[in-house]
Parts: sequence; C-alpha cells; structure tokens
Amino acid sequence: MYAYLSTAHRLLQSFQAYEIKQIPRGENSHTDALARLASAINDKVGRKVPVEILAQHSTETSETCTVRYEDTWMSHIYLYLTNGTLPEDKTQARKLRYRSARYTVINNVLYKRGYTTPYLKCLTAEQGDYVLREIHSGVCGDHSGSRSLTYKAFRQGYFWPTMHQDAHSLVKRCDKCQRFGNIPHIPAEPLTPIVSPWPFAQWGLDLIGPMPQGKGQVKYAVVAVDYFTKWVEAEPLATITAAKMEDFVWTHICCRFGIPYAIITDNGKQFDSELFRLFCTRLKINLFFASPAHPQSNGQVEAINKIVKKLLKRQLDKAKGAWPEKLPEALWAIRTSYRTSTGETPFSLAFGSEAVDTCHAHNPLLQSHIGNMSIVHASQGLYKETPIPKRKGDKPTVQELFMLENLDSF
Repeated sequence: MYAYLSTAHRLLQSFQAYEIKQIPRGENSHTDALARLASAINDKVGRKVPVEILAQHSTETSETCTVRYEDTWMSHIYLYLTNGTLPEDKTQARKLRYRSARYTVINNVLYKRGYTTPYLKCLTAEQGDYVLREIHSGVCGDHSGSRSLTYKAFRQGYFWPTMHQDAHSLVKRCDKCQRFGNIPHIPAEPLTPIVSPWPFAQWGLDLIGPMPQGKGQVKYAVVAVDYFTKWVEAEPLATITAAKMEDFVWTHICCRFGIPYAIITDNGKQFDSELFRLFCTRLKINLFFASPAHPQSNGQVEAINKIVKKLLKRQLDKAKGAWPEKLPEALWAIRTSYRTSTGETPFSLAFGSEAVDTCHAHNPLLQSHIGNMSIVHASQGLYKETPIPKRKGDKPTVQELFMLENLDSF
C-alpha cells in the first residue's frame, strides 16, 4: 500500500492543480457494490488457489546502490604505474618508486613480479579474506595451518602484504581447527628418509579402519602414497581381502601411473597372501614388508593415514557415516597442499604446474585471459609468464647445488 501511495504522490506532482473530494456512499453505489462483491458470494471457495506471476513490478521504484571508495595498499602503486602520480613528499615518492619496481599492470590489473613463480595477482584485504576462507574451509578445504595456508594462497597466484597475519587469524578463529587440532604429547623426532628414484616408482600401502559404516556398508579404506611426489590414492571398502588389494593396485596405481618398481606394506594377511604375491610377481613388482620391530620403514603411509583421518574429522563433524563421500575432497586437499619434505605440492610434482582451485572463480588470474587467444599464442604467453622448469623433479635443490660446489672444490 505504501508503494501505491508513493506512486500516486509522484503522479500528482505532474499536475498544476488538483482537488480531492469524498463522494458519499449513496452517490457511489456502483463502486460500493463492487467492493462488497467478494464477501457477498455464498458459494464455497475451492481448495485450488490461482497464482499469477507478474513479469514486472506494478510500481516503478528507483534503486540506490551505496558505493564506497577507499584507498588500499596498492592504490598508490597502481596510480604511479599507470599515470606516473607520485606523493608530494620526496621521501615517500622515492620509496614508492623503489617499491613499484617489483610490480606491473596487465589488463588494468596490478601484479607482483615473482622469481620462480608466475605473476602474482594483487588483492585487497577483503578479496584476500575470501581466498583464504575458500582454501581453508571451502569445497576442498583442508583446514591447514597458517603457514601452509599462506604458502598455498601464494602458489595459487595471489599476493597481499598481510597474507601470513590474516591466515594466522583465520586459523585461530576456526572452530574445527581448535577442536580437532593435533595435541603433541611427545617431542618431535627426526625424519627417517626413504629415497625413491623417480616419480611413481615406489608406493606405500596400508589400511584404515574399521570406521563408521557408510553407504554400501563400507567401513575400511585402503590408502597408497608415492614416496617421490607424495601423491595419495585411496578407496573405501566393505571388505579387506587380497582380491580387493589386487584390484586397487591395478586400477588406482598401474592403470594411472604405470607399473611401480616396489610396493611397501605391513604384514597384514591381505598383502602377505599367495594371491597378492602372484599378482606382484606377474607384473615384476618388488614387494617389501615393514618389520614389526621397525615400523618407520612404512612410516610415510602411516603419516598420510593420520592426515586423512584428521581431515575427515574436520569436514564431517557429527555426520561420521558420510566419510566415503568426503574422501575425494580430503584426497584433493592433500594433493594440493605444500609438503615440507619436497618443498612442493604433490600435484605440481606430478603434473608440472599448480592445480586450479575454487578461489579462481571470483579472482581469475592472468592465465584465464589468455584463453581467448589462439592455441599457439596461448602456449607462448604461458611460457613467458611461467618461467618454471617443465619437470619439478629436474630442478636442483639448494642442498644439491651446495654438494656440487663442494665436489668441484674438492
């Protein structure tokens, strides 16, 4: 009613003069009868109610959007690179020129130059908060710590000055991270490295369970991890037999990454069986068993099992029986998370580049603009803006360079 009254007042303003008169009821019988017509009918009202959908509003209203302009940390850098605008203070101008040398503007978007990474898209504090929340607790969020979260946002191609502080604050406020976080009871021990010659050559195999029963009566999970790239494969199972282990190795390892050189397992009956031994012998796979007195020989897959169970706890909360549906998301989170032992993510070591995450939907990177170009130009553009070796395994580490220098001097 208020909208109609406002429309009537607006229409009346277009007249030079108007007069409102009240007509007595006796002189307005036709209109009065029309108003009482609906209540005068004694017929029963049907149970069906017709619904009319209006294609447009019956009244026209003007919409007002609030626009907020505020300076961000990159406003002065952007103005200097595009228009050459400098502060009046000479000291601040000199600092701005020195700071702007590490930035560039492409397609009206500010990017930060990297050394071994592509151009990093600069974000505001609000945009950075969205990226961190999407990586931390989004569709495939892993609820990682602040350091891993910062590194993951950096490897996704984003930058803002307060990345680490914002990530630390986000993890500190996350309820699931506080309730399901690790509580150390014993001091840390040094890692026991197991060298793998090349990617997907040596796999660790183990079982998780029994877990809360899910759809299909599944309550176990078989987990495999590659010792070189730390790539993880897993599958929920209802029963754990030697035939299931053979089918898992053939489907998830051999048909995807080739025949491995060796498989390391524990002394479970599913692995130490004639059927599984014949399967490995037929494919020329070396089968090794971890000693019960030295479980560190299969510690890689045990560590992955702990991470998988921790991620499932944080994602499921009280719906424990839905863990088979959440298992692919947990695996994706592990595959795209930074590993301290390698300095890279399993995805980048396996495929040579970082995965496209869900945060790119609202904050597209420079690579997405090249899609309108031809295939040849697109490949050339990606090569120019991504000066990363094609194989991450071919990039020498700092330790290897140090050893080579010492060897030459010797």
